[in-house]
Amino acid sequence: MKMLLFLLLLGIVGPHCTSARTHSIKYFYTASSGVPNFPEFVSVGLVDEVEMVHYDSNTKRAEPKQDWMSNITAEDPDYWERNTQNFLGSQQLFKVGIETVKQRFNQTGG
Repeated sequence: MKMLLFLLLLGIVGPHCTSARTHSIKYFYTASSGVPNFPEFVSVGLVDEVEMVHYDSNTKRAEPKQDWMSNITAEDPDYWERNTQNFLGSQQLFKVGIETVKQRFNQTGG
């Protein structure tokens, strides 16, 4: 049911469709270390190159960037908290990964 709702929101299926359409969904994860005034971790979700969700290590919240994404909470009230926790887990993994890379390339400071 949740997947059908998501597909309907994207306009992929439904009675109004007269032809097949192709859509894309992409997620970008960016981690950094020691960059002033920039979050250590940022994740952005895009549908057809339009930002739909944003998370960063400063706000520590997954936030909808499109009105239709806000409507998901009506069907699944825990959606944003669950996604926030998923992004937080990715943030922690990326932080460990950056520390590992810094040690391997002898870039632990400066």
